[in-house]
This record gives sequence, C-alpha cells and structure tokens, in this order.
Amino acid sequence: MSSTGHLILAGRAMKLEGDGVTAFEIVIQLGALLAVVVHYRKLLAVRVAGLVARDPRALRLLAVLLAAFVPTAVVGLAVGKTIKAHLFAPVPVAIALAVGGLAMIVLETALKSRAPTIVALEEVRPVDGFVVGLVQCLSLVPGTSRSMTTILAGRICGMSAALAAELSFLIALPTLGAATLYEGYKDRAALATIGGVPLAAGMLVSFVVAFIVIGGFLRYLGSRGLAPFGVYRILLAGVVLLVGF
Repeated sequence: MSSTGHLILAGRAMKLEGDGVTAFEIVIQLGALLAVVVHYRKLLAVRVAGLVARDPRALRLLAVLLAAFVPTAVVGLAVGKTIKAHLFAPVPVAIALAVGGLAMIVLETALKSRAPTIVALEEVRPVDGFVVGLVQCLSLVPGTSRSMTTILAGRICGMSAALAAELSFLIALPTLGAATLYEGYKDRAALATIGGVPLAAGMLVSFVVAFIVIGGFLRYLGSRGLAPFGVYRILLAGVVLLVGF
C-alpha cells in the first residue's frame, strides 16, 4: 500500500513541511518494524538460536535476507537523496500508486492459475532473495510500496502468496531497519526540533496498527490475493490527482 506514500499525502494534507517532517515520516515506521519482530518472535528466536548452532535452515534464511537487502542498500545510497528531493510529493506518489495498482492487478491475474513451486520458507534460495531485492529497489520511489514489490517478486519466483508476504515482512527488518537508523542519525538535528512526544506517539500508533494488520493481511492475502489492493491504489491515485493538492 506504500506507508511512505500515505505519510507524504497525509503530511501534505495537514500542511506539514520541512526536512524534519520527512525524517519523521521515515522514523515512525520503526513502530511497524517492532510489530513484525513481535509477530515473528518465535520464528526469529528459533533462527537466531540456529545461527549460533550453525543450523543450515537459519544460515540459509540469513543468506536470503542479506541477498535481498544488499541491492536496495546500494541503490538507496546512490540515488536516495535525489529521490527525496524530487519524488517526495503528492503527484509522483499518485503516479506510483496508479502504476503499482495496475501491476498488482495484471500480475495477480496472470499468476492466479500458476501453482506455486515454493511453499515453505526453508525452500527459498539466496538467488530468490536477490531477485526480490532487485525488484525491491523500485520501492525507493514513494508510492510504489516495498511490500508490493517484494510480494510480486516472490510470486514471480514461484512462491505462494502467503509465503511471499511472510518473506516480505522478514525482509523489512534489515531493509527498513537500516533505512530508519540511517535517516534518524542523518537528520537527528531536524528530529530534535519535532520532539520526543510526537515521535513516540507516531511509533506507538504505527506499532499497534501494524501488529493488528499483519495477521489479518496474511489470512486475507491467502484467500483473496492482491487485486483488491490494486483497485484501492488506483482509486486513491485518482482522488489525489483530482484534488491536486
């Protein structure tokens, strides 16, 4: 759905501007990351223990996550500043929402009849993670959605919808975690002007909403697919372009 895109639209609608607001929009997503950690706490605990014991399944998952993280990190460092300067605005967000919505509907329809060949997390290969990471680079454009790009890439690689969504959430940990820490440190002076209370409130709301949504989203995705989200994105894009901000 693009959390960054929605935050940009909400910030513009409330007439919030400045470098501090942009950093705030990124940093409060830390709450959603914490929700992912809490939701997958058992899996993460087992895999961390497996890393210590050198369990092949844990090592393989780590390799998959790293393979997905590296392309986005490299591209993000190379063009992130340019993207923030030119694309963090309502019209580029609306265009990305519409294009992404069409992609979701078209690809979901094309993949609907194809049986998944990868149905368990242990079956995902590092090369699959790398492909997902390459496609994830598109999500640097606000409005595209990191979850959308990684889920669609996972589906193209042969994963079931539920598994692609699960992997997407896990990939968010290193990807968004690194982005949040980087933005928070880089713009620490601007964040200081906002204050701790708004940051804490934003993170808390982000955590609660994400924690409630994750389980329901996985169940819904398994039965309904991505197409309804694509329709929502196109409708929202139309509203944004009509309103014109």
